[in-house]
Amino acid sequence: MRNSDRYFFSIMLGLLLTASVAASEPLFSTFDDKPAAITDYTGKDKWLLVMIWASDCHICNREAHAYVDFHFKHEEKNAQVLGISIDGQTKKKAAELFINRHEINFPNFIGEPEKVAAWFEKLTGQNWMGTPTLLLYSPDGELKVQQIGAIPLELVEKFIERESARKTAALEAEIQGK
Repeated sequence: MRNSDRYFFSIMLGLLLTASVAASEPLFSTFDDKPAAITDYTGKDKWLLVMIWASDCHICNREAHAYVDFHFKHEEKNAQVLGISIDGQTKKKAAELFINRHEINFPNFIGEPEKVAAWFEKLTGQNWMGTPTLLLYSPDGELKVQQIGAIPLELVEKFIERESARKTAALEAEIQGK
């Protein structure tokens, strides 16, 4: 084997080992450094609105109170909010200040920007564009909506109402058909 071939194979082996280690690392963690997953919150018979944010995102800062209000209004009923900071470990303090400054009352994860972007692209088939980005999961854990950029939360509420009414109507029709 030529030296150039050995060099190529050693680089490829190194990349494979790095990828396998990275794949075993959790994508998200809590702010007290515990591994976390969105699946811990999906499929719990409630809608889950995921807000992907960054502490230096002007829109995220402007809209944070609306997500706090949404969570407060819906958490005991039909929906909850989960935040995901893309600040990563290098900007963790800034992310914590964001949470404190906006008095965020819903759970938040933190992830490395590149990993969150890759996860979003794999999950949705869309290019990662930035923050804020919203994901909406149905009560059974199915991703129903992905939205890049801010949207009025009244639209999210209307979507949830419409989808819930549609599901109720379908169940009633099924019961009557039996």
